[in-house]
Amino acid sequence: MEEMIAFCGLACHECPALLATKTNDDEKRAAVARNWSELFKADIKPEMINCDGCLTDAGRLFGYCSMCGTRKCGMERGLDNCGYCTDYPCDKLDFVFNAAPDAKKRLDDIHSKQ
Repeated sequence: MEEMIAFCGLACHECPALLATKTNDDEKRAAVARNWSELFKADIKPEMINCDGCLTDAGRLFGYCSMCGTRKCGMERGLDNCGYCTDYPCDKLDFVFNAAPDAKKRLDDIHSKQ
């Protein structure tokens, strides 16, 4: 699968929801739903595990991604991800960077090459 870096720097191409969607694997969807329900203390059903990746403008998105402020900002600015933004980094990314330092590293690498 081609590499896909979300606006926030998460690696969509490594995301279990995207992988389950791309392979149309209901067992993987169920496993992701169980795992994420525990991890995020939420009631996530297997049928909710359908996502074509953050960068899609016409595909399916996992719940939160459809209302994500970082994604909305990146889409409005026409960016591939936040690493290409002239305002990088901004406070919209703090939430992700605190939870996923690898996302910050990815975007830092992209931004340093601009």
